Amino acid sequence: MRLLVIEDNRSLVANLFEYFEMRGHILDAAPDGATGLHLATTQIYDAIVLDWMLPRMAGPDVLRRLREDHASVVPVIMLTARDELPDKIAGFRAGADDYLTKPFALPELEVRLSALMARAQGRQRRSVLEVHDLRLDLATLEITRAGQVLHLYPACRKLLETLMQASPAVVMRQQLEHALWGDDPPDGDLLRSHIYELRRRVDGPFPVKLIQTLPRTGYRLAAPYESPARDDAS
Repeated sequence: MRLLVIEDNRSLVANLFEYFEMRGHILDAAPDGATGLHLATTQIYDAIVLDWMLPRMAGPDVLRRLREDHASVVPVIMLTARDELPDKIAGFRAGADDYLTKPFALPELEVRLSALMARAQGRQRRSVLEVHDLRLDLATLEITRAGQVLHLYPACRKLLETLMQASPAVVMRQQLEHALWGDDPPDGDLLRSHIYELRRRVDGPFPVKLIQTLPRTGYRLAAPYESPARDDAS
């Protein structure tokens, strides 16, 4: 599990690193909200541990930006000394998946993160993905649109699966590159070529276009009623 810890308490961060790295997890840390938001939107994490009170940008503001501006669905657990019900409600409304008050036991945090990951992976294990009239059967790998079978080569099929799993959220370029090539993406903009081919096969023959480009950010696949006001071509 790769975790991002956005926390300005150095002692707590050191404890988290010691505990979780001994259990084989990989951690990154950010000492303030602005840095945390940058890492969360440019790197790939399985979950985020987010403090409420942070310099440069408070935790709930980081979370709202993450959810609303970047459409991120990464699981987030908030850490805070605020234990009143209105504070908890505010955290969940900002987009938190879980809420843990300080002080807390590290094993409890680990269990909560494991539960969040299990739920996220459960959502991803759907056997059939459907967006508008596009359908991908993960068991047979059959892809159809409006009942017509589409034939995609493996890289395009992987891109389509990644976009459909996240739909209608935006998938950042780095996430798509990681889905195709792991931590060793090729030189050049090969991703753009794959997106072009995917768009040609999935959208080309049909009047309704599902694949959308967000310049300098990434791509999304969404039904027409979920489309943004502007749709830029790649």
